[in-house]
Amino acid sequence: MLYSAYEMHRQMMNAASTWAQVGANLLSNPALPMGYFGLGPAMASALKVFAHVYEERGKPAFGIDAVEVGGELFPVHEDVVFEKPFGSLRHFRREGLPADAPKLLIVAPMSGHYATLLRGTVARMVQNQEVWITDWADAKMVPLDRGLFDLDDYIDYLIEFLHFIGEGTHMLAVCQPSVPAFVAAAVMGAAGDPYRPASLTMMGGPIDTRASPTSVNDVAVNRPLSWFANNVIATVPFTYPGAGRKVYPGFLQLAGFISMNLESHMQSHYQMFQHLTLGDHESAEATRKFYDEYLSVCDMTAEFYLQTIHHVFQEHSLPRGKFVHRDKAIDPDAIRDTALLAIEGEKDDISGIGQTKAALGLAPHLPDTMKKYHLAKDVGHYGIFNGSKWRNKIAPVVEDWIRANAR
Repeated sequence: MLYSAYEMHRQMMNAASTWAQVGANLLSNPALPMGYFGLGPAMASALKVFAHVYEERGKPAFGIDAVEVGGELFPVHEDVVFEKPFGSLRHFRREGLPADAPKLLIVAPMSGHYATLLRGTVARMVQNQEVWITDWADAKMVPLDRGLFDLDDYIDYLIEFLHFIGEGTHMLAVCQPSVPAFVAAAVMGAAGDPYRPASLTMMGGPIDTRASPTSVNDVAVNRPLSWFANNVIATVPFTYPGAGRKVYPGFLQLAGFISMNLESHMQSHYQMFQHLTLGDHESAEATRKFYDEYLSVCDMTAEFYLQTIHHVFQEHSLPRGKFVHRDKAIDPDAIRDTALLAIEGEKDDISGIGQTKAALGLAPHLPDTMKKYHLAKDVGHYGIFNGSKWRNKIAPVVEDWIRANAR
């Protein structure tokens, strides 16, 4: 009922968005004088903001056509090179990249947004690395006969992707996948797998959420797992290929994140309205582009979501040595030659300071020279992997670490 009710509301608001855009276009038509006088400009701007918020959205494109390196522009080629039911491997390579450039697997979070949320991460790293990224599927689009997808499957996908890319690959996990990426490295290390990552960079990841708990942690630990199963898990309606699948809907995840910073989001849209009214379309476009990505959401499978809540936020299974993969206990100490880099944002309100750094203490026999911690000053969660501070201050740290630990 929850998902069906949302679908009805979404369709109504999409229709309203279309009519609002029509009204805005009429008021902005240079042939009509009403757009120049009185409330005309303000009404057109208000209708544009409303239309943008409620417009129909699908999966965004990465749209990385070229990158600048050394003052020269190089085309970037993008291809899906490996496909599985719940995720594919997307490959990016710029022209002119040296043949011996490092290979980097970026692990995107499965947290309600598409992998394109890391567009800025990919665009910066593809300058000097050959890049692959996990492009997770929208669970509501995966037919029920393709089976389930849980935390074990996620880890297996990462191992399979690393095998596909080849030996000496470096791995970079942003936020939520820091835990399964660390586990994958431990599993491969214990097996002596030649395809184990040469280095693992974890950025704003919840390795040990007992350190500096945030409001996200509070929500996860203040309710029993049964509450999440009964209140936020929904069934995909018959209008989608994944009809009947149990999911944690992306719209609920989005609502939760927006509620954490509701005033900030309202202010952003008010400023967008002001920019449009004053004719500052460049500033309005910057806000629109951000929210085009931020408001594009997808569903995750119920089993993956509930297991993540249980193991990462409630039981702290990894730091307590209780994490199990395929019925086998994980030994973090098996990470003996995969260099670990933990990066945290000083103002991160999703993963608090110390949560990612905890990973460095879980591999006691990894040489200290193969462990590194970096605290990004005056940076929030999103700024760790996007924006000017990521490009100019954080990415160089990652690149130096990758080159220092080439296998």
